[in-house]
Amino acid sequence: MEQYKQEFIEFMVDCGVLKFGEFTLKSGRKSPFFMNAGGYVTGSQLMKLGEYYAKAIHDKYGDDFDLLFGPAYKGIPISVATSIAFSKLYGKEIRYCSDRKEEKDHGADKGSFLGSKPKDGDRVVMIEDVTTSGKSMEETVPKVKGAANVTIIGLMVSLNRMEVGLGGEKSALEEIKEKYGFDANAIVDMAEVTEYLYNKPYQGKIYIDDEIKKALDAYYEQYGCKNR
Repeated sequence: MEQYKQEFIEFMVDCGVLKFGEFTLKSGRKSPFFMNAGGYVTGSQLMKLGEYYAKAIHDKYGDDFDLLFGPAYKGIPISVATSIAFSKLYGKEIRYCSDRKEEKDHGADKGSFLGSKPKDGDRVVMIEDVTTSGKSMEETVPKVKGAANVTIIGLMVSLNRMEVGLGGEKSALEEIKEKYGFDANAIVDMAEVTEYLYNKPYQGKIYIDDEIKKALDAYYEQYGCKNR
């Protein structure tokens, strides 16, 4: 496994963003793990997060794009941090944009977007914390494409949960690629997380012991995509 992936797994654990136990997801599924990007709360954490995203995006999509789009609400700080990191690491200015949950009807920046609005000809990278079913893209993609004549070149999430999407067979990231025609990638996936943390002490604690591993196996037996 690449060094940056190992570091990112440790980073998620250190920040309390990746947890193991029993959690009820928005979908209603009972999951033995949970990732909450809202756990990145300090300047140094957000700086590091942006750098991990920037490196993964540069690795997968290069730097031939103009706009980072992060859906509200968690996508807002992620897109901002990543645009800053991209400038720092690669010397290229990438604009950021997010959607508003409630349209602003006054001021110079009224409308449905925060940051730099999509423009005709923009090449866009979508950015999210995690995608479980792909449902969020059903709302986000039409907003972005409806705002201007843009090309979406890809999606980057921090963690691929490796679960079946809305169709019930392929992973959410595979379904996104098939439905919308752009690549969907993650910094790490849960198979890599499990491989790295299983029965391995980290900071004096084992985060994935035999009991958690058994729960993970059972969860993926029910919800995992076939080619995980």
